[in-house]
Amino acid sequence: MQKHTILIVDDEPTIAQTLEYALQCEGFFVETCQLGKDAIDLVYSNHNTSDNYALIVLDIGLPDISGIEVCKQIRKFSDIPVLFLTARDSEIDRIIGLEIGGDDYVTKPFSPREVATRVKVILKRYGFQRDSQQELSKLNKEQTLQIDLEKASVVFFGESLNLTRYEFLLLKTLAEHPERVFSRSRLMDIIWPESVASMERSIDTHIKTLRSKLREVNDQCDVIKTHRGLGYSLNRL
Repeated sequence: MQKHTILIVDDEPTIAQTLEYALQCEGFFVETCQLGKDAIDLVYSNHNTSDNYALIVLDIGLPDISGIEVCKQIRKFSDIPVLFLTARDSEIDRIIGLEIGGDDYVTKPFSPREVATRVKVILKRYGFQRDSQQELSKLNKEQTLQIDLEKASVVFFGESLNLTRYEFLLLKTLAEHPERVFSRSRLMDIIWPESVASMERSIDTHIKTLRSKLREVNDQCDVIKTHRGLGYSLNRL
């Protein structure tokens, strides 16, 4: 079994050491650094190698640049999952953090065990289940919509789509169960586990941009169906 390496970015040694111990107890390799710029350099130097990190635990309040800015810079070259640590008890900060490319957040003070659990949930989310592979293989045979899970790529009517990670995860989730209606809260649970309920409007935003990209390729094929008051589903193609 592959042993994943987690990068902890936090300038408080006590927190970093506590998290390092908790993650090591769960079987992870762990590296730490204290500055945002160092984190960017580390991820950049490793992202195309066998030493690639599996996930970053990233404090928002770093001494040189904010964790949100670190995430923005990393998103220019890597889709590595990011778990934010934040002392800010503000919904706006949480929404911004997730919408610029974070996968989840934990508010200080927190339990190291909780962080380790969140890490495992995120990594599991990015693991591809055999059943999902089979469903998408059936879909791919039609050649209308092709989803490559390993490459995280989508081809629609022969054209490659440039999707964000959340657009990809939404499309992937809907495509695994064509015509099944997913509520906004269910989609939140799958893509942003344990996020605040009021962030369900983020689903609408990402669905809107995803629809727009699909329609740019073929505006006659309405792939995603809205069920008013219920949620969304993917039409069979």
